[in-house]
Amino acid sequence: MSLKNQRIERVIQVIALIPIGKVATYGQVAEAAQLKGLSRWVGRVLSQLPAGTSLPWHRVINSAGRITNPNREEQIKRLIAEGIHVNGDRVSLPRFRWNPEEIFDESPKS
Repeated sequence: MSLKNQRIERVIQVIALIPIGKVATYGQVAEAAQLKGLSRWVGRVLSQLPAGTSLPWHRVINSAGRITNPNREEQIKRLIAEGIHVNGDRVSLPRFRWNPEEIFDESPKS
């Protein structure tokens, strides 16, 4: 597998982990995929997803909490359906931002 394909796969894996009711920024996805500084590249990967993908692409927004995807209306519709409050084209990051570390915090406590 080429380096580019490995990077794409890591981005897809991270996005697949974003839970219902949460959003992540392009930068968060890049960092979690070990691609720090490549947030615009994450956006490019998302723009090339096939139509009808089951990947929750709609949960990725910009660092200001704005929805900037060309499929804006569809993205807003999907976010609202998941219980995320959208005000115009904005989502409250303090309220809805996903913390990837939560994945590791779900282990049983002794």
